[in-house]
Parts: sequence; structure tokens; C-alpha cells
Amino acid sequence: MADDRHNEAAGGAPPRRLFCYAGGLQRPGRVRRILTLAGLRPTLGLPGPGDLVGVWGRSPIAARGEAVAARRNVPLVRIEDAFLRSIRPGRLGEPPLGLMIDRRGVHFDPKLPSDLEVLLTTHPLDDSALLARARDGIGRLIAADLSKYNTHDPALPPPPPGYVLVIDQTRGDASITFGGATANTFREMLVFAQEEHPGARIVIRAHPETTAGERPGHYGPEHASGRISLLTAPVSPWTLMEGAIAVYTVSSQLGFEAILAGHRPRVFGQPFYSGWGLTADENPVPRRTRKLTKAQLFAAAMILAPTWYDPCRDRLCRFEEAVDQLEATVRAFREDRAGHVAVGMRLWKRAPLQKVFGHEKRLRFINAPDRALAVARASGRGLLVWAGKDDARLHAEVTLRRVEDGFLRSRGLGAELVPPLSLVTDNLGIYYDPSHESRLERLIAAGPPPGGALRVERLVARLIRDGITKYNLGGAALPDLPVGHRILVPGQVEDDASILKGADVVATNLGLLRRVRLDNPDAVVIYKPHPDVEAGLRKGAVPETSLALLADAVVRHADPAALLAEVNEVWTMTSALGFEALLRGLPVTCLGAPFYAGWGLTRDLGRVPARRHMRPDLAALAHAALIAYPRYYDPVSRLPCPAEVVVDRLAQGPIPHPGAANRALAKLQGLFAGSAHLWR
Repeated sequence: MADDRHNEAAGGAPPRRLFCYAGGLQRPGRVRRILTLAGLRPTLGLPGPGDLVGVWGRSPIAARGEAVAARRNVPLVRIEDAFLRSIRPGRLGEPPLGLMIDRRGVHFDPKLPSDLEVLLTTHPLDDSALLARARDGIGRLIAADLSKYNTHDPALPPPPPGYVLVIDQTRGDASITFGGATANTFREMLVFAQEEHPGARIVIRAHPETTAGERPGHYGPEHASGRISLLTAPVSPWTLMEGAIAVYTVSSQLGFEAILAGHRPRVFGQPFYSGWGLTADENPVPRRTRKLTKAQLFAAAMILAPTWYDPCRDRLCRFEEAVDQLEATVRAFREDRAGHVAVGMRLWKRAPLQKVFGHEKRLRFINAPDRALAVARASGRGLLVWAGKDDARLHAEVTLRRVEDGFLRSRGLGAELVPPLSLVTDNLGIYYDPSHESRLERLIAAGPPPGGALRVERLVARLIRDGITKYNLGGAALPDLPVGHRILVPGQVEDDASILKGADVVATNLGLLRRVRLDNPDAVVIYKPHPDVEAGLRKGAVPETSLALLADAVVRHADPAALLAEVNEVWTMTSALGFEALLRGLPVTCLGAPFYAGWGLTRDLGRVPARRHMRPDLAALAHAALIAYPRYYDPVSRLPCPAEVVVDRLAQGPIPHPGAANRALAKLQGLFAGSAHLWR
């Protein structure tokens, strides 16, 4: 398939020279990097035999490259953005996530068949695995609210349902000019919408670049009268489609998304998605006679044709991996676009928090809750509070998100000031406090999105294969363990919030060991002290005399992943090691109410919330905890990233471990991170 061929390009034949005469294709950056990885080396000069000329779509500056290619009798390559691009439009300086690299034409100009049109015409598009990927892809884009551009706000309500949606585009757009349309086409389209739906409300959706003041559209306030309204608010395209009774477009990509949402849009231009039996075409392309399903259209346009790029791992990738990255980036944008005032953040945490949450607007660190709330109200920012520092005074009309470490945290301990690679944010509660519903609980109950179960299955297999756990400390080789039915008992930090909030009658490591021995007199009890306790950094040590009576083996500084492979079950109060045991198929008994208890996946001897009445499978639990709930940060690219990138880093990537000098530097960076407002 095409996406697999792209992945092979970087390690195959030497790159072909691609002579380019536009700065955007020549200058260092994302576009040039994608071309290089795809086996094309942008260069200057005049091409010779075996060379190529590259131009950007049908832009005005493409004429020079077209002339050179014709004069030198070499092939022409047209380059355009792929159909999932970025958060903001390219005019605002944001690089694309993928490219359409076309050696025949360009997808929006039907005068000559493009590579995409040839795929749609000739490819069998009947492979069951490919079509399953396409159906999952459609469902996933809708579930994650992803579009070509992603400045829209999913929280904004659409107009009341029952309207006809008319989609505007920017004046002079190449897809209009080369798609057989003019400005007059937009006037005709609006008339058709009114005549074909007498009495219905008409909603004109303005283009994002028009609302941003970058380029004019075809409709303005003068068109809004009577039953016609102009929508300039950044409402989600998917919620707009849901409320529409009909969709009208000239050649906008939203017409493609309308098909994916179940519409048969009325099309007045000649975009790539028209002519396949999925649209009502005012100006059809005669040679397009094949009838396709929307899954087949999606498979060609989103999976086979584009060249997708992974900016964290700096390689070409599959469609699904591109969506992983875009989903992470868009989530960070949506949560951080208004900015945050951060409360209760220790000094050393501030620099890492600034990296994770400060991409859109730098964080303001304020310790006093009353003042933090006042600044948040005055500036329109939300509040970030370290979950353990939550304060009733912060619970006001501003958005409040509680922050904690994620379940794939780092290669080292937080108590040793190792910065996290994952953090969770929760606007409902926090995962370790069962007294209130958390965002994680809702995600577990909802189950994974389309394609999510397969994705998390692969992720968990990778965790098990590479021995990845929360802290990834490694450890000494395991001693010879006694023979018998082995029960692993992980120790915990006894003053940790997960114990204070989630434990029941048994709330100490000693009490846990006593209960395990009482209920399992003949078992081999293996006790693993918590790393922070072993390091002398936190509370929770068990007296040696008690250990000698209650445990058959005490494994100190042991690698948890290696240990889980050698035991038969796990007993715990609320330890994350219980979750890691579930991932590895081990029976888990809980004496408290950790986030993974109460769903029918564990034996629960403590009280669990009655609201956890759903019975999700392990994939739903794992997807929620490892993919949907946390936010991940890549220390190499310094970008928001999906879980899979962090797993790569934890398994083999360069992650600096702070020594004494780094710990001092972390505190100093935190001090300056907290004072950023002084020089802004």
C-alpha cells in the first residue's frame, strides 16, 4: 500500500534530485524534511535526465517550475497539503502533518487525473483490512473532533438543528479556479440552497482564514437576512454536520467531511471527492463513473495517497500514527488556548509544567489561591492545581483542572526531581480519589473510540515486551524466589494521596502484609518495598522483624516488570503496580479503591464506588488510563506527543537523568518559570 511504500523510501534507493524554485520547498523546515524522507532531495539549478521539478500545487509561483520542466523535458511533481493538516492554516505559519506528492497532477484540478484520482479509479479498494482501517479512521476523526484545520472549539454549540449548511471558501482559492467555478458560483449556490429547501433556515459557514482576517470569503454580513445567517464562530465541523439537513459546497474539504458524516452534499465545483456516487454534482467530471463507498473514498484519500510525517520520531508514518500525533497536539491546544494560572506547584515542577502546558500562553505561577483565582477571572485563563494541593477556594466559575503524574511517568522517581513525561489533567476530580467521579472514570465507562482497542492492544504488548512500567528504574537481577503460589505485595508510600484518599480499613504496608498472610497462609508472599521508601525519601518502611514473619521473600530494588513475570497474583491497597499486573493478565486483589478497581476486573475486598457499575473490558481500562486520560510530552522534539512516542523514549530514547547539578538547575528553572510574567 502507498503508506507502506512511503515508509520504505527513507531506507531504499538514493533520493532523486527535486529542483524547486519556491522558497517554501527549499528552505529548511517540515515540508523539505518530508520530501527528503520520501526520497526527494530539493535542490536549486537546472534539472538533467533522471531529475524532477517540484512545484507547490497550482500556485502562481508554480509557473516557473512548470516552464523549466517542459523546457528540460523532465517530470513535474506537484506538492500540496494532505487533508489533515494542522491546528492553524498554513498562512499562519504552522507546518503540515503530511503532503500529497503527485506525479500526475493535483487533486483539485480535474483537467488531468491526479495520482489520487487514479487510485480512486483503478485501485481495487476491496481489501478488508484496508477498509476496516478506513472505517475506524472515519469514526476516530469524528470522535476526536479532528478536521483539516483545528482551531474550532468543540464546546461551542451549533445552531439549532434543521438548517441547510452552505460552506464558504476564500476568494481566489485554487480549488475554485481550477475546479471550474467562479465567484458567481457561490451566488448561484446560495440561490439553489434557498430554492431547493423552501422555508428552511440557511446557515453560511465562514472559512477559518476569513474569520481570522487573512483572506476574504464570498459571503459577508450583507448576506445574512431573513432565514439566512452567517456563522463566524469556530463551531466544530462535525457538530455542524450533525444538525444539518443538507450541505452545499463548491469544493471545500468540508464537503468531503460531510460525506464522512453521512451526507450527500450538493457540489458546484469539481473537488476530488465528487463524481463517485457520493455527491450530487452540479458540474460533474465526465470520466469519473465509478461508484465508491465512503470507506473506499477515505481509504484512498487518507490512507493510500498522502505521505504522513511523525514530527517527534522524525520519520514517515502511517495514517493512524499521524492521527495519534494530531490528536495529542490538538488536545493540548484546546486545553491550553486560554492559558492557565498554576497553583500549588513546587518550584522544581514549574519548568516541566511550563513545557507541557505553556505552548499557547506561558503559565502564570501564583501560590495564593485567592490571588490565583482573581488573576484567572481577570485574564480569562483557567486554573491548574496540583491535585494534592486542591483548595475549596478555587472552585469557582473558572475552569479548574487538577494535575498529577501519569501512569507512564519517567525513567526515575519524582522524589528525585525527575521530570514527568506524562501528566493527567482532570476537570471533574482526580483518579486516585474515589470519593468523587473523575474524568478517568468517564473515559473507562465510555470505552475506546474506533480503532482504540487495537491501538491499546499494540501499546500494551510493547510495554510487556520492553518491560516498561511507571518509573522504569531497572533494578538488580531477581533473587531465586521460593517455589509455590507466589503473591506479590507491592509496598506504597503511606502518606501518598492515593492511600489517604483511596485506602479503606487497611492503609499501611504492615496491615496489607498481615491481611495477605491471614488470607493466604500457604502462599509464597513476596514483598516489594516502594522505590521512594527504599530511597529513604518517603514514609512506609515495614520493620524487619515483621517482614521476617509475614513475607517469604523481600525483593529490594527489583525491576517490577521482571517481578510480575515471576508471580501468580498481586495483592495491593491502591498501587499502580496492580494496574500493571492486570495488563499482564495477572489476578489482582484490591483492599482499597484504586482507579482500576470496581469494574469487574479485580477482586475487591475494600469499598468501591457504586457508580462504577459498568463492566468494561481490559482494553477499555487500558485505553482510558494510558491513551485518553494522560497528556504526554516528548523531551526530544519538545512537542505534545502520543503515548507510543513516550514508550519509545522510555525503552531506548535519550532521557537525561538529573544528578545533583540538574536538580539544582531544575529548581532554578522553576524559579524563573514562575516569574515569567515579569518580562512578558
